[in-house]
Amino acid sequence: MVPVRHHGELLGALAVTKPGRESLSPTEEKLVSDVGAQAGLVLRNGRLTAELMARLEELKASRLRLVAAQDEERRRMERDLHDGAQQQLVALKIQLSLVEQLAEGGQPVAPMLAQLKQDTTDALETLRDLARGIYPPLLASEGLPTALAGHARRVSVPVEIVADGVGRYPKDLEAAVYFCCLEALQNVAKYARASSVTVNLRAEGRSLTFTVSDDGTGFDPASTPQGSGSQNMADRMEALDGTLEILSRPGGGTTVRGSVPCSVDDSRPLVDLAH
Repeated sequence: MVPVRHHGELLGALAVTKPGRESLSPTEEKLVSDVGAQAGLVLRNGRLTAELMARLEELKASRLRLVAAQDEERRRMERDLHDGAQQQLVALKIQLSLVEQLAEGGQPVAPMLAQLKQDTTDALETLRDLARGIYPPLLASEGLPTALAGHARRVSVPVEIVADGVGRYPKDLEAAVYFCCLEALQNVAKYARASSVTVNLRAEGRSLTFTVSDDGTGFDPASTPQGSGSQNMADRMEALDGTLEILSRPGGGTTVRGSVPCSVDDSRPLVDLAH
């Protein structure tokens, strides 16, 4: 057994055997020792080549990650505009049409106009927040249950918010769950023909889960192409190593269920917000 070294660093060993367990002659020992030295140089060069290739691959991957991060930031802004501000503006348009119908029928519209004024102010605040690159102020200050409840009153379908053990979480996690719920609620209002919808938030072990369930007409997922809104929700969950599934059947309503991992330290009780 001859050690294979390069500049004193042990890189391996070279084993040589002869038939009949004969010992190596001095010439053979010298030859094996020289071969071991050359093998050390070859192994060292091979390691340096592998390290260089690994560095080049890492540099390439780093550049790709930079480009991907820029693209993801652009897509995030697109999703936030679609799921947040656009939703609010669509709701305003629907409510304005209703006010117009009531006014034409001679019915009082002052209370609805007052609500529309507040909703318009909220929409402007959302746009300002997006321009500053932050998420909705109510979500930032109060957390998911309160922020979703604030949005629920602008949905054309009655919405019940159920929160079980949900505290505060990192901003990216709260934003992902918030906008997924908003997208699901928008789909209910636009397509489901539902009479009610329930948003359930729950802390389950090391995960935060949410479901948005309606009693609408439902659909066949196998024959219905995935829309951009559903893809946005899936992308948000995937970015945080989470999962998303959409369960539905004709005449049986629809449930959007998502789960995102979070450590125990991520969650803070809502009561801590006062400090």
